[in-house]
Amino acid sequence: MGREPGRRMGKVLPGWLAIALTVIGGVGSAAQNLANAELGERTGHPVVGGLVNNTGGLLLVLVGLVALPSMRTGLRALWRARLPWWTYLGGLCGTFFIAAGTYVVPVLGVAVFTIAQVAGNSAGGLAVDRTRLAPAGRLGLTGPRLTGALLGIGAVALAQLGRPVGDLALGLVLVGVVGGALIAVQGALNGRLSATGNPAAATATNFVVSASSMAALAAVTGVLGRLGRVDWPADWYLYVGGALGVGITVVVLLGIRSVGLLRTGLALVAGQLGGALLLDLRPGGPGASLAVLAGALLTLLAVVISGRAARGAPAAT
Repeated sequence: MGREPGRRMGKVLPGWLAIALTVIGGVGSAAQNLANAELGERTGHPVVGGLVNNTGGLLLVLVGLVALPSMRTGLRALWRARLPWWTYLGGLCGTFFIAAGTYVVPVLGVAVFTIAQVAGNSAGGLAVDRTRLAPAGRLGLTGPRLTGALLGIGAVALAQLGRPVGDLALGLVLVGVVGGALIAVQGALNGRLSATGNPAAATATNFVVSASSMAALAAVTGVLGRLGRVDWPADWYLYVGGALGVGITVVVLLGIRSVGLLRTGLALVAGQLGGALLLDLRPGGPGASLAVLAGALLTLLAVVISGRAARGAPAAT
């Protein structure tokens, strides 16, 4: 979760509807990871999934730029503010997270990747709180946040129980944890942009940077030069990652304004964990062992405990 103190600006949805939509958004986040990973697998390179995801999100942002005056107003405010250059780099964190998912999900499954991501986000939030990255500035450590981070790390270890030593893939688990930690950094940086401009401008900036950096990664890995020879799958659902990313952002913003930061964050994580477990149980999926189920429950407990001191919103990718 992010660090920026919430400001209630008027309830825009009934509470039950906002929570339901946020849970669905969490399920969408799990589905986004799976769609990107499967597209990468079927096209022969993991980066392809991330490239399609970010390109789709950028196209939707361009539509919003034409259709939403608030987005244009917010971008003008950002331009006039002349913020430090590094405050615009939240999209780089999103690029790492999306690329990490395309590599890790096929090996570990959506559920273990999600557990690792949430644990990393909780631990990364502690580190961000000790810096001046977020709009709220440097904040002290709290018992609930520290306890939640430790429980999250324990959940990652628990989810790996029962695997043969040769199949533990600790390096990939660590990649998922690092990706989650970077999402905390992304939330802090995007929070600065949102506070200066508005959420629409922050979303637009995030996707522009993320799409540009993913294109650069595709160029370095040689993927751009091979796109014309890719055998593109016909399954439409493999191409919805970008649309899901934009939709998750919108749902989170509506949730925050309707039920506050804490309940929105908990609903999002509940949807992510539930969706990840269901997707792993699909035909042909890796399944969900008792260790993974226990890890998911421990992760949710970690989020609930750390949320007692929550001060910000989850960041979208």
